[in-house]
Amino acid sequence: MKAPYQIVDLFAGPGGLAEGFSSVVSGGERKFDIALSIEMETAAHQTLTLRSFTRQFAWRRLPKAYYRYIAGEVTLKELQQKFPEEWGAATREALCLELGSKDSAKLILPKIDAIRERSDGRTVLIGGPPCQAYSLVGRARNAGIDGYVPEDDGRHFLYREYIHILDRLRPAAFVMENVKGILSSSVGGNQIFQRILDDLANVGREDGGYKLLALAPNDESENYSTRSLLPRDFIVRAEKHGVPQARHRVFVVGVRADIATNMDIPNDGQFLSRLAEVSVRQSIGSLPRLRSGLSKQDDEMSWRRTVSEAASELGKLGAKRNASETVKSAAKRIRSLSPSIKRPNTPMPRGSLKYHTRELAQGLKGDLRKFIVDPKLIELSHHETRGHMKSDLARYLFCAAFAEANLRPPRASDFPDELAPNHQSWSTGKFADRFKVQTWDGPSTTITSHISKDGHYYIHPDPVQCRSLTVREAARLQTFPDNYVFLGNRTQQYVQVGNAVPPFLAKQIAQVMTAILP
Repeated sequence: MKAPYQIVDLFAGPGGLAEGFSSVVSGGERKFDIALSIEMETAAHQTLTLRSFTRQFAWRRLPKAYYRYIAGEVTLKELQQKFPEEWGAATREALCLELGSKDSAKLILPKIDAIRERSDGRTVLIGGPPCQAYSLVGRARNAGIDGYVPEDDGRHFLYREYIHILDRLRPAAFVMENVKGILSSSVGGNQIFQRILDDLANVGREDGGYKLLALAPNDESENYSTRSLLPRDFIVRAEKHGVPQARHRVFVVGVRADIATNMDIPNDGQFLSRLAEVSVRQSIGSLPRLRSGLSKQDDEMSWRRTVSEAASELGKLGAKRNASETVKSAAKRIRSLSPSIKRPNTPMPRGSLKYHTRELAQGLKGDLRKFIVDPKLIELSHHETRGHMKSDLARYLFCAAFAEANLRPPRASDFPDELAPNHQSWSTGKFADRFKVQTWDGPSTTITSHISKDGHYYIHPDPVQCRSLTVREAARLQTFPDNYVFLGNRTQQYVQVGNAVPPFLAKQIAQVMTAILP
């Protein structure tokens, strides 16, 4: 059996790409080993190191102490002391460094050279430069900064660090990921994406360079083998590949010329197979029901009193003379929910940790179920709610009930005046979805780092729970396994989840690479 390919993961975040690659297994052995992963943000690096620790054990044979750690019975320090060799290997693999700095180069380049020397060309480079400079939101924010000059923003050119290491490593293949906004980003009148494509293809040009591939071209009616790739071809729509989230990201794959000459390319260019759509309900509907927290005087009775009062007032909206049909139907739904809010059959805590495999796996099917569910877990991490202001609870209740009644989330124009937030821009239409509820029977909207702010864009679809998504729910929508632990405070955990590549999608990309590479 051939040795596994060695993975170098740049701008790794909490490790979503690496998780997917390391989960491709044949005969109980991994097809890809993570040799080096680099992340500059401290909390994400801590998460990355802990996940690297779990990979030091045989596939799906994590020690009992790890599950006890998740359950809070063992501290991280005790876990480290119990397995010093495995923890040492993890700290050597996961580095907390800022790519592009002189100090980091002194540490990274010798490691890259060593990996290249011992791997005999069996390496793959993965990762994605930070996206703030390319995203539409980031560009809008930058445009509002007095004196902002794109040419002076180094974030536009962090991809060159990826190129530099690509040239140094000369891997068999690479995978680069970024936001869709990179396709329209420009500096000095020049399109950034075309420059990136040219730079990627030209690495090692003296030996033939790299052949660039799109994983799921969009114009499937055209013959992929007879036309040039278009920028939009590099967009991968995660919901078409079994991820319960409408996440559209750019993936550029490169295969070294000596390997590409013997590579079979499908006529339609579809390297990634289509999978059945997975809904929010299938992904998180089986997780324990929780109530939201209150910013002040938080306890279950106070919460029920607050939500009951909100339900009583909202239930009257349908009787107003100028009420729209959609508001009337939302009000009717809220009135029907009032008994459940006032007299619950079971308590609704703010956090629920007990892990019951059968119950928590309901809805998940096939490979996705196998990927996410861990029967050995005894408690579920990160499934705890945050506190909200009383006024926001009323808006959350309205949004979720509106979506259930009308089969779509409400827009700003659907909100009764009584619920309109005190924002100057509310009525302009620029923030029509400032309060965005997820709907049960389709994929979620894109999980981004903004989920760390207030949760308004990520309202849970169950009106009775009246809250935003937990870190674990966001992680499930991103397809992280239930035994994946995110370190740092809760805000940092949300950011890590939002910035990551969905691991289940990454696994499918890794399987494509397995088929391509010798």
